[in-house]
Amino acid sequence: MIRWRKLGKVFDPKDLTTKSWMYEFAQSPSVLVSDTQVRVFFCSRPAPSPDGQYLSYISFVDLDHNNLHSILRICEQPVLELGKCGTFDEFGTYPVSVIRDGNEVRAYYAGWTRCESVPFNAAIGLAISLDNGETFKRLGDGPVLSYTPDEPFLLGSPRIRKFNGHWQIWYVAGKEWTMVDGKPEPVYKIRMATSDNGIDWVKHGKDLIADKLGAQECQACPDVIYRNGRYHMFFSYRDIRNYKGREGGYRIGYAVSADMLDWRRDDDAIDISISETGWDSEMVNYPNVFELNGATYMLYQGNGMGRAGFGLAILESEDAWGQA
Repeated sequence: MIRWRKLGKVFDPKDLTTKSWMYEFAQSPSVLVSDTQVRVFFCSRPAPSPDGQYLSYISFVDLDHNNLHSILRICEQPVLELGKCGTFDEFGTYPVSVIRDGNEVRAYYAGWTRCESVPFNAAIGLAISLDNGETFKRLGDGPVLSYTPDEPFLLGSPRIRKFNGHWQIWYVAGKEWTMVDGKPEPVYKIRMATSDNGIDWVKHGKDLIADKLGAQECQACPDVIYRNGRYHMFFSYRDIRNYKGREGGYRIGYAVSADMLDWRRDDDAIDISISETGWDSEMVNYPNVFELNGATYMLYQGNGMGRAGFGLAILESEDAWGQA
């Protein structure tokens, strides 16, 4: 059993006592560790428009190396503006995944555009920072990973990693839109693409993770680390119905692979589930695993798909990786 011990909530914009552009949501936490702090990027939203529509922007908080519940700084304004009129990221940047590459910090994110027949569509963009993540400039007005004949629907939930000198991005690809209780809902599965430069991608064209809840299970935000000669994936999954609450809400799953292409799903091998009460009592999702000061941590978002903020867990035993 890979046991994670929860350490509690870290950040929620609704808990702020000072004025901020962030109204609610702290979604898709992604860590960038430096010598001076742990910077956690995430996606947040100003107050909705009168018609109830939200915009989503990339933000960050800086945490103390020695106390990850101690917030040193809160982002004063979004680090990336939304896209131009008509572009793929005109209405939102969410989720986000960051990685350091030399003197650059790269942010891979899903850009959202609103639609008529379905609520939204999404593709994956890239923005680059030369000031340690204070500000980002998008590579261009279009995405770096978008729809293709075999992936005609939304693409999103990117998690970026670099193993053996090559770039890997895990993402979700929409399989279909289906009507649920009179509303169109997407079904999406985890896939992977590889690259030599992190810009030009080769898709591998297959769903990686077996379904647990049936063909309409939705999978999201797969984060992969390498331990003891194998690759370990932590991802989110949910039902297509009642997914905004406890009954069908997101849970964290697990899979292991020797080559990053063929994965064996084993959700029973990990121990991190919803709490009895509180901010993560309905769902746990969108994990990001990182190392700090000799320990392994997981950031994850809670209820309402991040509406209740994000929190932290610590891996209790390093021996767990040899047993999975």
